[in-house]
Amino acid sequence: MEKLKTVDNGYKNYNSYGAYLKKKYEGQRVFKIIVDGGFTCPNRDGSKGYGGCTYCNVDSFTPELTRQTSNIREQIENGIERAVNGYKADKFIIYFQPNTNTYAPAHYLKMMYDEALNACPPDKVVGLSIGTRPDCIDAEKIALLEGYAHRGLDVDLEMGMESIYNETLSRINRGCTHEELVHTLNLLENSTLDVCLHTVFGFPWESTEMMLRYAAEINRFPQIKFVKLHQLYVVQGSIMGVQYKREPFKLFSMEEYATFLAQFIPLLRPDIVIQRLFGISDLDLLIAPNWGLKKSGIQTYLDKYLEKQNVVQGSSYISL
Repeated sequence: MEKLKTVDNGYKNYNSYGAYLKKKYEGQRVFKIIVDGGFTCPNRDGSKGYGGCTYCNVDSFTPELTRQTSNIREQIENGIERAVNGYKADKFIIYFQPNTNTYAPAHYLKMMYDEALNACPPDKVVGLSIGTRPDCIDAEKIALLEGYAHRGLDVDLEMGMESIYNETLSRINRGCTHEELVHTLNLLENSTLDVCLHTVFGFPWESTEMMLRYAAEINRFPQIKFVKLHQLYVVQGSIMGVQYKREPFKLFSMEEYATFLAQFIPLLRPDIVIQRLFGISDLDLLIAPNWGLKKSGIQTYLDKYLEKQNVVQGSSYISL
């Protein structure tokens, strides 16, 4: 008897990253190994600004064990050990996550990427993931990354879109306009790289209608393969954290965010793979909102809510 397609049986009504990896790698467990390459950001070093984006504390999205280790080889060896012992991982994607990982000359980037890949057994590494900003990408760096793709690796370039509104980008001290993102997406139009966009929902001055328009903007770029959907949360060590303590502002509750996702996901192009539905921070850094569940609990809650609401990705998508 065929199993019912439910969350409890591993089925989701959206194009999930877990299902994508399982199909692509024929059931093997693929795990991202986070690497801190010691990069900074043009919005921190004075090139474009100081202090970074107002919501940002790099430590809030970097695992504590990675923060404690500076050597790239050691980071990868420790990461692989945790992935194998804790998650029974078979293959690995090297993920340069903290700060802006293309913010250096191409020859230096090559040295860093090569060092990381050489630290991982060649029969175990299947991909390279690079977190960056759209204003730190050019044709030379795209060509460098495409070289790794030509070697048989899956290479994805993860860029923060955050918001589609320049007023918001200015208010959060992003140091980058939406037009700069569009320019970079155009550079990547015929690239062999997989493009992943990162969004933040819940800036208190953006209405639900404004946030739902993100979907149409994402949909119009066929080169976007992945998205990471995040809700706004406030952490220690960020400018927004100071602002929130002085004058608290409205943030999504878990129930409200689930309701928003149930409106957003049907608008999203059905071929786009959702790598992440929400963001999370270590509790020692989190100021608000505290949803009272661990990562797995939040994931289950959101998945079951979407199932209950019969949400299907792309069901309201209109091709232009």
